[in-house]
Amino acid sequence: MQRRKFIKNAAAASTAFSIVPSFVMGKNHVAPSDTLYIGAFGVGGRGAGVMNGLNDTGKVKFVTLCDVDDRRAADTYKKYPKAKRYKDFREVYDKHLKEIDAIMVATPDHMHASIALPFMRAKKHAYVEKPLTHNINEARLMTQVAKENGIVTQMGNQGASSDGSREAKEWIDSGIIGKVQKVDCWTNRPVWPQGVPVPTEKDRIPKGLDWDLWLGTAAMRDYNDAYLPFKWRGFWDFGTGALGDMGCHIMETPFSVLGLGYPTEAEASCTTNWVGDFVEADYSESCPASSIVRLKFNTEEHGDIALNWYDGGLMPDLPDELADGETIGDGGGGSVFYGTKGILVADTYSRNARLLPSKNMKMFNAPEPYLKRIDGDVEGHQANFVEGCLNGVETSSDFQRSGPLTEAVLMGNLAIKAFQYKKLKPGKKLGDWEPFEYPGRRKILWDGENMKVTNWDLANEWVKGSYRKGWELS
Repeated sequence: MQRRKFIKNAAAASTAFSIVPSFVMGKNHVAPSDTLYIGAFGVGGRGAGVMNGLNDTGKVKFVTLCDVDDRRAADTYKKYPKAKRYKDFREVYDKHLKEIDAIMVATPDHMHASIALPFMRAKKHAYVEKPLTHNINEARLMTQVAKENGIVTQMGNQGASSDGSREAKEWIDSGIIGKVQKVDCWTNRPVWPQGVPVPTEKDRIPKGLDWDLWLGTAAMRDYNDAYLPFKWRGFWDFGTGALGDMGCHIMETPFSVLGLGYPTEAEASCTTNWVGDFVEADYSESCPASSIVRLKFNTEEHGDIALNWYDGGLMPDLPDELADGETIGDGGGGSVFYGTKGILVADTYSRNARLLPSKNMKMFNAPEPYLKRIDGDVEGHQANFVEGCLNGVETSSDFQRSGPLTEAVLMGNLAIKAFQYKKLKPGKKLGDWEPFEYPGRRKILWDGENMKVTNWDLANEWVKGSYRKGWELS
């Protein structure tokens, strides 16, 4: 389908008919269907896992399956043989808009918003994998469109459905650790190549892959095996690195517990790559092998809060209150809350909240649980979305919550990009000693309401990103 036709159809469909669940119309209304009809985009890999969670509810039918890579999608195609298959999401929109109630998007990060927004404007409910979007402007737009159209939404950060996140909030709200001043978060990622040069060789495009559609909004380039199937995460044009991959999971607890909003500032440091004796490489188009990000927030309840992020094998300082042999977090990462009266630790996906020193747990009279739990805990994240669509249940990570969280995560990535940014000094060339200057190595001051960096204008180019001609965000 031509891009111009797609945009025109998308605008016209903003008032299109959508199946309305019974809860919206009142108890006496019989919904057209008690089955949620879904169009799925990105149905291999993680997408297949999300679809399994949706399908396990017994309340879902997949109308269309859309994937640019037949190889990755093969098992899903076999599992749902009656669903119509497509490579181009615009064809699904053009041919099946009236047949679906909701969408599931689990493509590479750079295509989330471009696929989801037209359907959301047509009042289709949306489940979108984390991070919600590829840049800050897209996250802000997704949040606004969801609110304006009154649709049910869920970002795929399943930790938002954990009992642990709610338990941590109940404990901190009880005052057991006092006012929170600092939170350290970390992950075991990346587990794919990062801090690498952009490939320059041209490999043969595998049979079954539509490379042009896979690139989508990204600039055209030759196909290379270095990008697929999972390694795209390490390149800024497609992915959002370790922070984008896991930040929406691990930072969810601080956000939900402390009511964090837009950060006020961000700074970062990351790995420098050396390709010879005293020869510094410029791999700034690739996410770094490791990084530290420092975000600042101002909250009504706790005042100023520092949130620090570590990845690529880097870890925060171990608390002095930790007993010999004890550890923080789990194999995937975790978070540590430092309060004026004590310390709280949580694992990946907000699991296993506990106090330090450990002996405090024996003396702690935990408050009676009062926050509503999600059926199935973390494993109920997809079912929570289905119940939201069909029965009006509040979802645990709707875009009003997960949109600002995504913005904060991407603000961290903006700080990393600023640290990586380098310019050759006049008269210098690659291979010279100290050839670069680094104008972005500073605190990045952020006006969240106006979505603008206030002290280094070049960084604002990253706030909105760039789009290949013919693939501009509509």
